[in-house]
Amino acid sequence: MAGILLGTTVAAAETVDFQVDAAGAPPNGWTITMTGTGTPRWTVERDDTAPSKGQVLRQSGKATYPLALRDGTNVRDGFVEVRFKAIAGSEDRAAGIVWRAKDANNYYVVRANALESNVVPYKTVGGVRSSLDILGQKGGYGIKVPVPSNQWHTLRVEFAGRRFKVTFNGKPLFEVEDRTFPDPGMIGLWTKADSVTAFDGLIYGEGK
Repeated sequence: MAGILLGTTVAAAETVDFQVDAAGAPPNGWTITMTGTGTPRWTVERDDTAPSKGQVLRQSGKATYPLALRDGTNVRDGFVEVRFKAIAGSEDRAAGIVWRAKDANNYYVVRANALESNVVPYKTVGGVRSSLDILGQKGGYGIKVPVPSNQWHTLRVEFAGRRFKVTFNGKPLFEVEDRTFPDPGMIGLWTKADSVTAFDGLIYGEGK
């Protein structure tokens, strides 16, 4: 796959579709972890509503921030894109993608929330999450946008140097600048609290 990343050519991409994993078990090639406390539960499940028409990765446990990190990834400049469906959750109903993760307590994440109807970028440093300011916007908290539950959406982040660009359902939403994590790191998937969320068709790539 080829594309454009903030003026940088994306050389290649890898797709993870969970079709070869055993249903009811955690996916191969992932580290299942969390930020904070709790009991995350990431399992591969059948979902005929999924765009892939097959198996998805579903998070149904409860933790501060359930996290699944893709083993062997070490990306500095590139992109991550995933389709997700926010299924349930009374405290939260979120889906996020992680990049430049050093470990379960240090990473960037952008998440969409069906209860709050917004998309917000964050950094997590030493296990403490804080929102990032959006370029051209004074104050505020992310961008308000409808995120209907039990519908499939696409969330994408492109990152090069200190600049990050977020796209939701094919529409560019905002850009962010931050220097906290300049080095390559892992990519991953993220939820919050009691969110029950399904993920399908993860794609990630590295720029050159």
